Amino acid sequence: MGALSKVAGATVLAGAGVLAWSLVEARSYVVRQVAAPVLPAGSKPLRILHLSDLHLTPSQRGKVAWVRSLARFRPDLVVDTGDNLAHEDAVPTALEALEPLLAFPGVFVHGSNDYFGPRAKNPLTYLREPTRLHGEAVALDHEALTAGLTARGWLDLNNARGALDLAGHAVSFTGLDDPHLGRDELSPVAEGAGAPGTQGDVRIGVVHAPYLRSLEALRADGAQVILAGHTHGGQVCVPGYGALVTNCDLDTSRAKGLHGWPGARPDQDGGDDSVWLHVSAGVGTSPYTPIRLACRPEATLLTLLPVDAPSPAPAGG
Repeated sequence: MGALSKVAGATVLAGAGVLAWSLVEARSYVVRQVAAPVLPAGSKPLRILHLSDLHLTPSQRGKVAWVRSLARFRPDLVVDTGDNLAHEDAVPTALEALEPLLAFPGVFVHGSNDYFGPRAKNPLTYLREPTRLHGEAVALDHEALTAGLTARGWLDLNNARGALDLAGHAVSFTGLDDPHLGRDELSPVAEGAGAPGTQGDVRIGVVHAPYLRSLEALRADGAQVILAGHTHGGQVCVPGYGALVTNCDLDTSRAKGLHGWPGARPDQDGGDDSVWLHVSAGVGTSPYTPIRLACRPEATLLTLLPVDAPSPAPAGG
């Protein structure tokens, strides 16, 4: 009985230690740097700051300060793949956090938590299936968020196309509204060869949740690089193994980082069919599950290189 008590006590202590660390890790922000050769030969690199899943509440002053500090990287482009909000009063907080970055060209799409507030749920449900919207969800003011971002010149890519001249490159974009809520559908006005977003030195697809249908739609549309978020990198991962879930139908091996889609990376004999896919592990969490394990909160500085540049080392996250 004494031995069993010791084992039980050790188990409780270990669990408490893991929980304590996961609370600390959720605030241990990091900037990852990865690169992908995709630009025309001989051209200048293009530096993209990829932000996702801020999940801000008004009281999160440390997170606000960290996001604001990212302006020091002076990117050529900021891409925000949604879920900026986690509270009905968080729109001013999100705009405050992003304010220094609004000085740079940017594009954005929304995630489910830009439309509806988070709610308490059993974390084990993530292991069974992707989460679903419930009728009692609190509506968030995504229109005010959109207005605040577009007023500073960022492109709204929710089911839309756009184009920007960046660092000497003509960059085109195709974006999808959040597939997690079934809002992904390009309007007829945005479709067709020659529409903004279908031409340029590089074509970028932007979506919040990397459901397979959305990745295939963007690839079929001609995207060479796709940026997404939503997965939180698995959020609670097994050290040495990785993510257990993605909260969508994307495989867990691509829960975060830079990969090829649907096959190997284009610089690893992925063939003509593969494109670059970057999935951000995101900055925040739901306020009801404020933990991360073996999956630090992140922003990513993704540098697009000319195709004749030396191939970067593999970086899956």
